[in-house]
Amino acid sequence: MRVYVLLFNARTDNEGIHTIQMGGKNKILMFESEDDATRFALLLEAQDFPSPTVEPMDSQEIEAFCQEAGYDCEVVTEGMLAIPPEKNIADADWDPDGVLTPKETAEEEAEEFSEAELEQIRRRLEGLL
Repeated sequence: MRVYVLLFNARTDNEGIHTIQMGGKNKILMFESEDDATRFALLLEAQDFPSPTVEPMDSQEIEAFCQEAGYDCEVVTEGMLAIPPEKNIADADWDPDGVLTPKETAEEEAEEFSEAELEQIRRRLEGLL
């Protein structure tokens, strides 16, 4: 299956993939829709992130990368409103293997939300649209 992921410094020696930290573990979001991935990238830019590139990839490649790197992955289904967390890593550096190494964090790790809480937040946000 073809999915879309967000890359920083795409097609360079310093390429990195966007991850979200949840419970001390990195998670890669795999978007079914290019439009949804682009919307998420714009939300990141609004939070003063560097501009990511939306790249199509095979989901099996991403899943294999996640397994090797010890990351989680999640498919963001088309139309699902994914929003970046409010707290982000202030500065990051990628090594040539694409592994994200945080230099410092802006604030302590955000609390995790239950699936029910996340669904309630999604419904409220969708109601605003």
